[in-house]
Amino acid sequence: MNLTLSTAPDLPHVAADPDKVRQVLTNLVDNAIKYSPDGGPVQIELGQAGHRVRISVYDEGLGIPPAEQFRIFEKFYRLDPNLTRGVGGTGLGLYICRELVRRMDGRIWVESRHPRGSKLVLELPVA
Repeated sequence: MNLTLSTAPDLPHVAADPDKVRQVLTNLVDNAIKYSPDGGPVQIELGQAGHRVRISVYDEGLGIPPAEQFRIFEKFYRLDPNLTRGVGGTGLGLYICRELVRRMDGRIWVESRHPRGSKLVLELPVA
């Protein structure tokens, strides 16, 4: 597995709880690694989008079918095990991420290139 990080220069601080941001990022990176067969590359990008800092986590894993993308942040929602090649979980990780991000006045979404790869994006307000 190859993990890379790229950041835009001079990013501002965000108005967010550092422990909650760490929890969200840990979950997003763990998912990217878990759903990437054969240890595919995972990339994290930090940039600015208006008055928000944007963090994107890319993987070249299995991707998420378009019909499922709006549901992955629901409580206890799990993709079909046939699509995830048996990768297990409770279906709470992305739900918790969504709730934490909302409470920090941010937003989170997925952009997937099913059947090959996903990008999970989170934006948090500038301090």
